[in-house]
Amino acid sequence: MTKRVLVTGGAGFLGSHLCDRLVDAGCDVLCVDNFFTGSKGNIAHLLGNPYFELIRHDVTFPLYVEVDQIYNLACPASPIYYQRDPVQTTKTSVHGAINMLGLAKRTGARIFQASTSEVYGDPQIHPQTEGYWGHVNPVGLRACYDEGKRCAETLFFDYYRQHAMQIKVARIFNTYGPRMQPDDGRVVSNFIVQALKGEDLTIYGDGTQTRSFCYVDDMIEAFLRLMDSPAGFTGPVNLGNPGEFSMLELAELVLKEVGGRTKLVFHPLPSDDPTQRQPDIALARAKLGWEPKVALADGLKETVAHFRKTLEL
Repeated sequence: MTKRVLVTGGAGFLGSHLCDRLVDAGCDVLCVDNFFTGSKGNIAHLLGNPYFELIRHDVTFPLYVEVDQIYNLACPASPIYYQRDPVQTTKTSVHGAINMLGLAKRTGARIFQASTSEVYGDPQIHPQTEGYWGHVNPVGLRACYDEGKRCAETLFFDYYRQHAMQIKVARIFNTYGPRMQPDDGRVVSNFIVQALKGEDLTIYGDGTQTRSFCYVDDMIEAFLRLMDSPAGFTGPVNLGNPGEFSMLELAELVLKEVGGRTKLVFHPLPSDDPTQRQPDIALARAKLGWEPKVALADGLKETVAHFRKTLEL
């Protein structure tokens, strides 16, 4: 029988790529999005497909559908967007988790939670393992997202223990690729858009802070493997690329790909911005047989081509 799959946040960056893969795999896909940060352009090519359906809906309200699997991706994921309405961001993480878990409980669906590396806060260990409890400011500007996602993980595991539900929890590290929003404030999109416009590249802090960048195709492959993993494996599991790059190294790679001349401009580091972020993916390797395949330079080539086309339009 055709698998019925719900993707919340399905018109977003990761959600739309996930919808593509699920449709290609022969699933009957229900995409749910309130378009706060998602875009119809991301899923326009799927709208004529009989196995794809779009519903405008906010996950902070209950949803009554019949599905076999749920991917809960709904939540703004960049500081610019999630700090725009922090109360709603927390509601999306917490109420959204409650509503989707309730749906999964009623239908018996397996449910996937898109958590985040931000649950580790500004980490005191490096790289980060799933056993690390984190170092998070609960009253800072980023807390609406960080603590919202931490609470969502709590809810998932309490539903799992109390109702014996099939849950999968992924802690997603920095991901990039086509369909990122050009104004989302993330470092990859910021650098590429500024370089394409011939503007100075904005670096926050001294540029020595690090991130690990995973290409979107690799990340979606990890999602699918986690969802289809044995029922006894719940996670949380780190999903990301363990290759670590400083902001200065990333800027050099972007400038090399884009070409032209520009300079770097330094600004103060935002409040509670982590200085290091690198996943330990030993668990993903062992349990999912997964590790990233796309090198940063190759992924940037595809991402730059996407943004170049987007800016031309």
